[in-house]
Amino acid sequence: MSLASRTRTAALLAALTAGAAGITTWAYGYTTAPRPAAPQAPLRPSVTQGTVLQVVAHPDDDLFFMNPDLSRSISTGVKVTTVYLTAGESDGRNEAHSPHLQDPTRPADHAAYAEARQNGIRAAYAEMATGRRTSAWQRTSIPTTGGGSAEVDVLLARPEVNLVWMQMREARSISGDNPDSLRGLWDGKVPALGSQLASGTPVASPFSYTKEQAVQAIANVFALYKPTTIRTQDPTPGRTRPAGAFLDHQDHMYGARFVQAATERYAASADRPHFSVQNYVSYPNSSLPPTLDAKAAEEKLGYLKTYAWSDHQDWCGSPAGCGDRKTATRPTGAGWNQTIRYSRGESTTWMTQGTPGRLYAFAALDGQMAYWTRPTPAADWQGPRFLPATAPGTTIDAGASTARLPDGRIAVLATRTTLGTTPQDYRREAVYALQSAPGADFGPWQSLGTPDTGDTSATTALGAPTATADATGRITVYVRDSRRTLHARTQPAPDTAFGPWQTLGGTGLQGDPVTATDSAGRRHVYAATDTTVLAWTQPAPGAPLAGPFPTNLPATTGVLSATPQDDGVRLSFRRPSAGTVTTTLATATAAAPGFTPPADAGGEGGYGAIATAGHLLAGRAATGTAAVTLPGRAPAWSESQMLYTGAPAAVTAPDGTGLAAALGLDAGLHLTTTPTPTPSPTPGGPGGSGGPVPWHRAVAPTALAQAARQGSGWHG
Repeated sequence: MSLASRTRTAALLAALTAGAAGITTWAYGYTTAPRPAAPQAPLRPSVTQGTVLQVVAHPDDDLFFMNPDLSRSISTGVKVTTVYLTAGESDGRNEAHSPHLQDPTRPADHAAYAEARQNGIRAAYAEMATGRRTSAWQRTSIPTTGGGSAEVDVLLARPEVNLVWMQMREARSISGDNPDSLRGLWDGKVPALGSQLASGTPVASPFSYTKEQAVQAIANVFALYKPTTIRTQDPTPGRTRPAGAFLDHQDHMYGARFVQAATERYAASADRPHFSVQNYVSYPNSSLPPTLDAKAAEEKLGYLKTYAWSDHQDWCGSPAGCGDRKTATRPTGAGWNQTIRYSRGESTTWMTQGTPGRLYAFAALDGQMAYWTRPTPAADWQGPRFLPATAPGTTIDAGASTARLPDGRIAVLATRTTLGTTPQDYRREAVYALQSAPGADFGPWQSLGTPDTGDTSATTALGAPTATADATGRITVYVRDSRRTLHARTQPAPDTAFGPWQTLGGTGLQGDPVTATDSAGRRHVYAATDTTVLAWTQPAPGAPLAGPFPTNLPATTGVLSATPQDDGVRLSFRRPSAGTVTTTLATATAAAPGFTPPADAGGEGGYGAIATAGHLLAGRAATGTAAVTLPGRAPAWSESQMLYTGAPAAVTAPDGTGLAAALGLDAGLHLTTTPTPTPSPTPGGPGGSGGPVPWHRAVAPTALAQAARQGSGWHG
């Protein structure tokens, strides 16, 4: 999109931004308090800021797979834009898939069905933002790359809420090899992919995109809105077996690959703030334990029913229909209203101590690895700085984990995606970077490769690595492969090349493995399945890792954290369908490890990873905001007014003070500290020493980031 086009569009919509409504608190029973005026004190409590841009393949992918993150972002008043890559025209019939519910005399009308889905989406977003599905929209056509056009919808009552309809043709099949699809365009089976315009759209003429034009068109949307958080689907969900059926809809995964390519292009531009990427699991959620509590699931279902036009009242006056009747027969999806799950960025070990008193925090920003440092407890945080860049055409995926060597050096680990110039070039590998000396700069990225050597197409489903260092400084890396088994790779001696990948076994692993070393020097590794947790432990320091052992622990939501405690390891996780935090203390023996009875940490549920450090727990509260708790204290969760992306992290200072961190939607590092708990003055009573310091930004944002939060894109 040209600068002139953007200028004309901004002028056209400038009036829409005047007198914008304040923060909406309506959200199916959940409320978010209005932001307080910023205090004059240097420490400003964190609130949700930034610009969020979501890109999905079809209308309803956002409602099924990105909520409640979506509705809670809207309720806080941040700028939220959703981009729909395809028209979602399917079979062109706005009725149930079931043959006995279909009208065989009704001809297919792809344009009308696409319009019906648009009507349902606008109603759901209006309801999330204003509480009224009939809240008005301004609809405009804007030019894109290669002679194409996109429809942009602006919610008049909340002009910071936008929808962008790219209206490319969908595959019309979950896995079928249809060349006229995003998959066919990515793989080079068609030179261009045509449009499928919805009836009633302001876009006047059909168009088509080459692969290059499609990538550039998406990148131009990024450049216009300048997001600080990009949400997208999983580009690498894997297959049922080598070369078998996709685990997800092909439009989901190939649409996400187009987003990866566009994100890399957007990152190369200078006129933008820092940004992070969050990937979401889609269809595979149906076979995994629910992550949301009943209240959050009901809230999510309410918006899906609005989209599905469940009451069938003609509130929109469109012959195409006011929503998606296919969804109306099962608005819960395959249990998707009960779940939200991230496919990347769930490690809680991205903050760590290097040399005594010096802290590091890492995050994937702009497709590269960024880090912040605090040299001493009395010093200010500095950053973000960036590790050496990867080669052109490669990006660091969301998430980071760390390992501390005995001399205080830090190794940071991640996965790296190579986009390549041909479809066969697309791949993923584990990588690490190591400090040359304690407190020094990081060396270049080094490849750990992948244990998925037998099927190159499966390497893209590689999980995120985690690592630990033994008393001599040898690093061992653990990773879940595409077949969902555990593998490890170890240095034979400190600062040497890694040995080959070794198979450690286990089946059906979900999420990523976690590891910790107890006070005796015995290493523990844990990984969740859909029904329990598996364990690998050293019977003695330096002994080979044994396992997998059954733990008889209950099902989890798939994300674990492990922290050394006394002579064992504290394992923390969330309960399915409730989200409450549960912990158990694991101890290694010469035989199988033992576990204390799982106990709830207290407080309401939430979702996502839990970071632990001593008595400190950090994670999402039931409202989705960053929160911390000290077990046995009241209130159980101390919440903030800040939404964040990925997973939190936590460390304990030598004096017992806890420090928790999270990456805000503004792509900034945010922190809170908690005091050391003190014994209760009365037997069985609560401890003392007050509550946590409010969450606050570690480093003041740059002028560009400030400008991005104040206004960008079509919403003014």
